[in-house]
Amino acid sequence: MNIYDILGPVMVGPSSSHTAGAVRIGRITQKLLAGIPAHAEITLHGSFAATGVGHGTDKALLAGLLGMEPDDIRIPDSEELAEKKGMKYHFHTKNIRGAHPNTALLQVKGQDGKELKIQASSLGGGRIMVNYIDDIRVDFTGEQPTLIVHNHDEPGHVAEVSKVLFQSGINIATMALNRSSRGGRAVLVTETDTDIPHSVVEHLRTCTGILKVTCINLGEDF
Repeated sequence: MNIYDILGPVMVGPSSSHTAGAVRIGRITQKLLAGIPAHAEITLHGSFAATGVGHGTDKALLAGLLGMEPDDIRIPDSEELAEKKGMKYHFHTKNIRGAHPNTALLQVKGQDGKELKIQASSLGGGRIMVNYIDDIRVDFTGEQPTLIVHNHDEPGHVAEVSKVLFQSGINIATMALNRSSRGGRAVLVTETDTDIPHSVVEHLRTCTGILKVTCINLGEDF
């Protein structure tokens, strides 16, 4: 048991799951996009859909997309701030089969045209789990530096990622590979003990068969 299990996160309320967790879902989406979205389609499922407005889930998700953390006092004003930033957004509700009750599906587009689809759930106490990226199962928390590599499902990519991290002195904490189908698209999620240098990301982007590379570094801001 850690301090979060007893006290919960430092946050602007009212709910650690519906507010703080929702901010973190938006924030991790913004980090993976590497910037504030120009446009966001946000779908709420389950309890997020039923009681989210009362708990400020909609404002919390927008706050995260704008780069705020759960303790930011500007969270209640996120709609006005999104308008000032020129971020267009729409909210929807939908039953997502098999999803956790506190789940949001975010389809975002960056200023540079980059598109990203994230499904994530809020587990309570401000903790979250990213379940899918671009419709491929990933299941990571974002609590450690995380490298996400999209590639063709073919030999060599796991070895290449491991090699370049080793050469950069980065220790791997966990590594998981999921794919859409045999020979289709795959996503390799690697959590590390220290932040991932941009040189690693840039190197992997040049490798044959790798489609997209993103990363989350804990101290990095956008």
